[in-house]
Amino acid sequence: MGMLLAFIARLITGAQGHWRGCPPKAEQRIYFANHQSHLDWVLIWAALPHDLRAGTRPIAARDYWTKTRFKQWLTSKVFNAVYVARQRSAEEDPLEPLVDALRAGDSLVIFPEGTRSAKGEPMPFKSGLFHLAEQFPQVPLVPAWIDNVQRVMPKGEVVPVPILCTVTFGAPITLAPGEDKRAFLERARAAVLAERPRVA
Repeated sequence: MGMLLAFIARLITGAQGHWRGCPPKAEQRIYFANHQSHLDWVLIWAALPHDLRAGTRPIAARDYWTKTRFKQWLTSKVFNAVYVARQRSAEEDPLEPLVDALRAGDSLVIFPEGTRSAKGEPMPFKSGLFHLAEQFPQVPLVPAWIDNVQRVMPKGEVVPVPILCTVTFGAPITLAPGEDKRAFLERARAAVLAERPRVA
């Protein structure tokens, strides 16, 4: 089923992966990207080489992706998603499921904005990426720019429109010694923006 969905995603979007800053490599990574559509994590997953997909898990909002049996089956059985709660109690640690996945050796696909944006540039990044970088300094953080996917499935739409999309992967970054949260998040956001295709 995963191979079929990857084929469909590539058929609709092209799902072209451009490894500009690093090669695809069988190592644990955190891929972080701009967020404009529900198809974002499917597109990144489909753009990865086949042998990297099994160990790469997307982050999925529990309230949305468990609404129906099909959505829950798709995200849990096919994509092996890590569910996060958007509405939670004060005692809950929103990063706990991500930390557990990283401790298990999985790679992750995350969207540091925290929500989809209809704007051309990503919104300011939330602090989760910084805390993961602190706890897992050995895991490379790979920035990625997803282009055109918002036109395939705009917010509020349910039927995708075939349009060529690309995912450009940049050079990995790490948290510098003594770097504070704000500086790191601004640098991480800039790393994603740096992979945006240049307009001629």
